[in-house]
Amino acid sequence: MVLGKVKSLIISFDCLNDSNIPVYSSGDTVSGRVTLEVTGEIRVKSLKIHARGHAKVRWTESRNAGSNTAYTQNYTEEVEYFNHKDVLLGHERDDDNSEEGLHTIHSGRHEYAFSFGLPRIPLATSFEGRHGSVRYWVKAELHRPWLLPVKLKKEFTVFEHIDINTPSLLSPQAGTKEKTLCCWLCTSGPISLSAKIERKGYTPGESIQIFAEIENCSSRMVVPKATIYQTQAFYAKGKMKEVKQLIANLRGESLSSGKTETWNGKQLKIPPVSPSILDCSIIRVEYSLMVYVDIPGAMDLFLNLPLVIGTIPLHPLGSRTSSVSSQGSVTMNWLGLTLPERPEAPPSYEEVVTEENRQSSLAPIAAFDDFESALQGPLFAYIQEFRFLPPPLYSEVALKHYCANEWAEGHFLCARRFPENSAKA
Repeated sequence: MVLGKVKSLIISFDCLNDSNIPVYSSGDTVSGRVTLEVTGEIRVKSLKIHARGHAKVRWTESRNAGSNTAYTQNYTEEVEYFNHKDVLLGHERDDDNSEEGLHTIHSGRHEYAFSFGLPRIPLATSFEGRHGSVRYWVKAELHRPWLLPVKLKKEFTVFEHIDINTPSLLSPQAGTKEKTLCCWLCTSGPISLSAKIERKGYTPGESIQIFAEIENCSSRMVVPKATIYQTQAFYAKGKMKEVKQLIANLRGESLSSGKTETWNGKQLKIPPVSPSILDCSIIRVEYSLMVYVDIPGAMDLFLNLPLVIGTIPLHPLGSRTSSVSSQGSVTMNWLGLTLPERPEAPPSYEEVVTEENRQSSLAPIAAFDDFESALQGPLFAYIQEFRFLPPPLYSEVALKHYCANEWAEGHFLCARRFPENSAKA
């Protein structure tokens, strides 16, 4: 008797959306099929699935323990969200090669359905970072007597939805700051910066409208700029590893001494990026808008306005949007500017990241040690690390020095031109 062969083993998901992409949220039911195609007749002990979701961080640091002595310190941490196993065919035990309890599978294609529920707790959004990741996957294992198991692993995406229509994310963000330049015994006039955005929460594809006023009373030529940063923070063994990434920026006009520039809703578009991750104990992904004045030969004057990148876009014009706009108009009086009415809602998350974007940006993902070589399924571009983004503006070391120097050099001051509003900011 000639034994048959396994031609293919395929995992497919029953998608919940029109884009035919397996995307789920906490509480959803993940269902699909394991398709087994064989040529000839084979005998099988079992066909199993193993589904798992977890967050994991890992990095190493070099340490000195004295002269000519060095060692490497490993930092690892893991959070498991669920761990589900099921037997689709056969029995649980596979540790023997007896002929009892075997199932005969004839030549052709055979489908075996599976289904399991995601826990109804906050799940971290799928993510791939420099020192950690959040991954969800299903693995199928076909066990036969006297042969190595046939294994296949396929990932799926989980979104922990963030609705930017919540009051805390609809509140305007604003600040003022001033800096006086000194050169030996000479002191020039101050450089002042006031900036505001209409809310804290946005979705990818939206443009942030920046309202700002920059006054240059110094003797130097300065340039106003704005950037969006993503900050990844990883936690393990009481330590934190942070990576900061520039994802979008814009530049204003150069200002000579005595000049003022006003941004009356200057737009900075948010590219396709991962949503904020705020509920995971070992990985956080946060965003901020930095509006700053580039000062040659001195530390920049900057304002950091926190952002939250969500998945549920702003509702069309309604009561909440109108109330926020009216609140923003009052708050913006100190700049002499008003927030324009929004003509339409921003695009949804899935509309921004197209299938063409995803396919063109697929790249190999470095797996942790416990991930087997069979893990080849790509994650989507919008949850991978910086698939659409340029290299970082700062290295991690340079960024630490930058922040330390800025903290030592200056502190928040009330704007000279708007003292009554500076006290409120």
